[in-house]
Amino acid sequence: MGHALDGRVTGGIPVTREPDRRGSSLDESSRGADGSGAGLGMAGLAVEHGVADFYQGVVPAIVPLLVLEQSYSLAQAGGIVMAATLLSSLAQPAIGALADRRAVPWLRATGLALAAAGIALTGVLPSYPLVFAAALVSGLGTAAYHPEAARAVHATGSGDVGMGWFTFGGVAGYAAGPPVAAALLSTAGLSASPLLAVPAAVAVIVAWTRRPETTAAPRAVDRPVALRADGRNDWPRFGVLTSVIVTRSVVYYAVTTFMTLELVTRADVSLASAAGALTAFTAVGALGPLAGGYLTRYVNRLLVIAVAYVVAMPALAAVLVAPSLSLVLVAAGVLGLALNVPLPLHTTLGAHYLPQHRGVAAGVTLGVAVSVGGLVTPLLGMIADVNGPRAVLLGTIALPALAAALTALLAYDGRGRAPQPAE
Repeated sequence: MGHALDGRVTGGIPVTREPDRRGSSLDESSRGADGSGAGLGMAGLAVEHGVADFYQGVVPAIVPLLVLEQSYSLAQAGGIVMAATLLSSLAQPAIGALADRRAVPWLRATGLALAAAGIALTGVLPSYPLVFAAALVSGLGTAAYHPEAARAVHATGSGDVGMGWFTFGGVAGYAAGPPVAAALLSTAGLSASPLLAVPAAVAVIVAWTRRPETTAAPRAVDRPVALRADGRNDWPRFGVLTSVIVTRSVVYYAVTTFMTLELVTRADVSLASAAGALTAFTAVGALGPLAGGYLTRYVNRLLVIAVAYVVAMPALAAVLVAPSLSLVLVAAGVLGLALNVPLPLHTTLGAHYLPQHRGVAAGVTLGVAVSVGGLVTPLLGMIADVNGPRAVLLGTIALPALAAALTALLAYDGRGRAPQPAE
């Protein structure tokens, strides 16, 4: 009998034997003569994902300019953010359900085009309702892209490593959005927003031309560890996994929203230094998905997830109590890494628990559950108004422990025992 977080049990359910190269088996049909075809396909998907999430990252940069140049109220600005992000996340499960019913490979290219077109138009449309509609179109485009793209990643047979690269592309693209948009629009003005569509023009061509190869349903030989051996959905475990992702989301939003403010309140930390901590958090954190994907070649994915969340607790505490700025920067980087290591594993586990509804699984793990932290942020802000941002961050230190405990729960069967490892 295997230990709860050890052995060859994947997600608490015995699975079929894993290929010799964990998380990297490749469908022969997707390989070129030199064996590199699937790798190139995975690189293309990572770049696509970066472009798609780039437009989500542009939103925080373009909204302040709309307030300054178009005299929008803060409430109107918040409405644009909601249209581009929250509604996008909520739409993803429905689009995922559509992808589960029939192959819709064109959604990748269409989603990219809509995401870019909506953002490109926000700076040139003459009225708030039209700008709101453009932001909504962009958000729905992003929502349309993710479920089908996640299915394309699964079809490469690249497992956790492939999902790690895919997630890394999204994180990097999102991080690139604000500085690129700020550099362009602060110098050329909102009228230059159509230029932001240029990256998508190339990505749409790539997505469209690679449709047949990367979106075909994988054969049994292509499925390394992602699917349950019995092929049935496990909704209870998927619910627990969703709770893990929601918990992580609350911590992530709390840190990105309040860490800078908390550091600024310290007499010896300037605004620039505080911003440096957030940069360390996001920059080092961008490597997390890659680390998570590759670690599963050697360690059970549930153990990787649990350890990452355990590490996040002292890292967050260190951000709050570190006596020097250099230690704060190190702690912030470790915290970002720990919170992002589980991201690709959440998605592959979701597909494992819902093998018959992988589109829905991708929609939830990439969309709804990740964005829930944003819904909680206003409540955290109310707490911060009364008790300060430090109190909010102190209150979230225990949440990674909850995520780790829920992850451990996934390793047990319904009778409270660790199931036998797959032979």
